[in-house]
Amino acid sequence: MDSHENARTTPRGRLLMVERLSGGWSVGQVAAAAGVTAKTVRKWRDRFAAEGEAGLRDRSAKPLRSPGRLPAATVERIEALRRQRRSSPAIARQLGLPVSTVGLTLRRLGLSRLRALDPRPAVVRYECEHPGELIHLDIKKLGRIDGVGHRITGNRTGQSSRRGTGWEYLHVAIDDASRLAFTAIMADEKKESATAFLEQALAWFRAHGVTAQRVMTDNGSAYKSRLFASAIVAHGLRHKRTRPYTPRTNGKAERFIQTSLREWAYATPFASSAQRTQAMHPWLHHYNTARPHSALRRKPPISRITSDNVLGNDS
Repeated sequence: MDSHENARTTPRGRLLMVERLSGGWSVGQVAAAAGVTAKTVRKWRDRFAAEGEAGLRDRSAKPLRSPGRLPAATVERIEALRRQRRSSPAIARQLGLPVSTVGLTLRRLGLSRLRALDPRPAVVRYECEHPGELIHLDIKKLGRIDGVGHRITGNRTGQSSRRGTGWEYLHVAIDDASRLAFTAIMADEKKESATAFLEQALAWFRAHGVTAQRVMTDNGSAYKSRLFASAIVAHGLRHKRTRPYTPRTNGKAERFIQTSLREWAYATPFASSAQRTQAMHPWLHHYNTARPHSALRRKPPISRITSDNVLGNDS
């Protein structure tokens, strides 16, 4: 570390400035050598003269007094009124304070928004003990691809003529205990597609030694249809639905979808939807057999499947 950095950041560098002054250097020469102002040199000189080496140590920049700060009792009254769900103007009128002062105090207390007054619901995390106890199902809409977009190429030529290409739908199934996952691209999210995907997913899991007992879905119309219900009954399954407007209940599927988008669907500028679909299969195989999962102690989902059910390349 050079003397320039020492002088500005450490007591040793400040001591060096004082020693140079004692050796006959002028204030200007010491300041130039250390890369600081003459005022700074004189400050450390005077502190050393008054306190010795202790005066060269770092000190808090907090002022000894804050005359503009509200008394603690006033802050407590502001907080108490806020917890009664009083607005900033109402509190200001009652206490005879400027609205800006009340607002600043509430921000410092972390109570500037009403939602801060309500306790957050406890996050209930669960995990089934055995593979197949619960399979999460969900659907994600993906825009069809008919060429690399302008966000990649920077070229908007012909962009308007390609609008309205349409959508395709990523259906996902993920086992709660092992995080083993199966996906398929379907034409839509209607009951026929959702039921067909359920049949494919159950067959895929059975082929890998996982027999489903329950499935969890949101409250989408496809999952509430008679056709889907009939398939559930035919396979002897129990259907568990998430609470309305509470997507975190199906959080494992939501998290898997986000991982899929980040690491597969949006990871590469695909030229077509077919190319993206083709890339899904090797990525899914990697996810199931090699990718470390934070919830599985950095092991892949296959680690929770018995050794005689090792996945092949058909994932």
